[in-house]
Amino acid sequence: MSEKYWPTGNEWVAIPTLRESDAAIESLNFLHMGLKGLVEVCGETGQAPLLRPIIRSQGCDLDLGPLTWRRTSYWIPAWSCQTNDIFCEGMLLAPIGERGFAVRLQIENLSATDLELQVGTQGVWHQTLQTINESKPLRGQAIVTESTWNQGFAFEYAGTQALFAFAPMFDQQPDILEVSQIGQHIHYTFMKNLTIKPGMKQTVIQYWGLGYEEVSAVTAAKEMLRHGFEILYQRSIDWLNQRVLNSRYAPVNSLMNTNLFFNLFYASGLTLDTEERVLVTSRSPRYYVSAAYWDRDSLLWSFPSMLLADAEMAREALDYVFTRQIRNVGTHSRFIDGTVLEPGFELDELCAPLLALDRYIRSSKDRKILKDAHYANGIAKISRELTRWRHARLGLYETFLQPTDDEIVHPFLTYNNVLVWKTLQILANFSADLPDFLPQGREHYLSEASQVAAAIRQHCVKSYQGREIFAWSIDATGNWNVYDEPPGSLLLLPYLGFCEPGDPVYLNTVDVIRDPGYAYSFHGCKFAEIGCSHAPHPWVLSMANSLLSGRIVEFINYLPDLKMDNGIACESVDEHTGESTTGDAFATCAGFLVYAMAQAFGLEA
Repeated sequence: MSEKYWPTGNEWVAIPTLRESDAAIESLNFLHMGLKGLVEVCGETGQAPLLRPIIRSQGCDLDLGPLTWRRTSYWIPAWSCQTNDIFCEGMLLAPIGERGFAVRLQIENLSATDLELQVGTQGVWHQTLQTINESKPLRGQAIVTESTWNQGFAFEYAGTQALFAFAPMFDQQPDILEVSQIGQHIHYTFMKNLTIKPGMKQTVIQYWGLGYEEVSAVTAAKEMLRHGFEILYQRSIDWLNQRVLNSRYAPVNSLMNTNLFFNLFYASGLTLDTEERVLVTSRSPRYYVSAAYWDRDSLLWSFPSMLLADAEMAREALDYVFTRQIRNVGTHSRFIDGTVLEPGFELDELCAPLLALDRYIRSSKDRKILKDAHYANGIAKISRELTRWRHARLGLYETFLQPTDDEIVHPFLTYNNVLVWKTLQILANFSADLPDFLPQGREHYLSEASQVAAAIRQHCVKSYQGREIFAWSIDATGNWNVYDEPPGSLLLLPYLGFCEPGDPVYLNTVDVIRDPGYAYSFHGCKFAEIGCSHAPHPWVLSMANSLLSGRIVEFINYLPDLKMDNGIACESVDEHTGESTTGDAFATCAGFLVYAMAQAFGLEA
């Protein structure tokens, strides 16, 4: 049986591989602008983890046995277990606003005699990886030094100069403080001797700081130590609770809020070296295209729930998009610094920044944002770029890649052109504020939007099995196909405002792609959601699409068996079991699922 994980983290540090079986941390990571992605600090794969809790009695490590897990405020993971006469509780806290994390171990003596134990952690820093879609070893030097800043040790990684460091501090100075280095592998054990009276509890807390070099790492840990665990815990709980989304349907709240915080902390984060907020597909290397930027993923999927939970964070995200990322807007994928990772034009990605900006303005009522130079220039750039992709005769806009990032069958996608229709309406709305940047004016954009809508009805509506449907895509010579992709689904046309839910052409289209005869309908399965050739199983994004299309009862029926990636959104699930089949730890998908649940089940004021 594959290992399950309880990911956690904050804006600085992500801990994606906290193991369910033994509460060990296999790796942690942080964002680094200079290295264009994630830096992973890892234990030895399949062997010694980066850090694991230890309870030692009479020289032997106790088998903690099956752990019982929970999350506080839907995010902070904690576990408990009982072995012999010991009850142990552990918590991993990545405090909001702090460059690091804390491990708390609390031991209760259930016996009638004193217990002599050693309690703490042990691990190995085995390798350091740069992760952008794939994880590859960095070619620097890992070193450990005695540090006067914490009367202990600091772990530092350097190339020609320091790249990062991490260091522990303790609420009680360890009795065992062992560190050894063999080549590039650094082993460490930090244990406290405890004598616990019958019926009493004792606690051991370790604070691990992250920084650019030794001093910044140690003082990050010292900052947490000075505040103390309870203060950090309460601050984090307060921050999380202020952002919790409460639906009118209680069973969805746990799934919704855990994925909300996974989206906030794994689809976004702060870079260690430049302290900038960046957006990524996922900060978990378990997702197969992690640590890179997609306009579509970040702005159409992640952004709506980010805006629901934290408007200030959403504004920072938009600032990043319209500065770092705007130069190559619409290009398949980019590094976090905005340079091109994977080339290829995608029409949905070109539209995404304006759709997100419009959503932000409608929510915040702040139109002054349009006057900021980087927004005004970015809006004008998108307007200019759109015209390049317009077919003069058809009046439709083409793309090179589909919403799955796979190559097109035909260049004109119905869904994409609906996004263009909506984008043109947004440009019309913005034009009065930006006469120098959108000189064509409001009427021009409204006229073009109307022409696109007419072109979709004229060219993209086809007769199929005696009924009119929306084709997935067409070309300029009459070819077309029946298909759908959850990352940009025809199910969303009413949600986007293009047609009414009762539109006959739309209803016929839905019937076709949900029909048993359609290869990716999964009709009759426990999870009867749409898949596609990119991942031929029901997609979690399709569940979100369905919620936004009114299929609420079906989703409620899924809930008891919807396992995904241990409760975290993934790309697709097994149509019979609800277990993840592709794309574990898919953070931007988690965001869209949260938004869809919030819309479907209603938010309490």
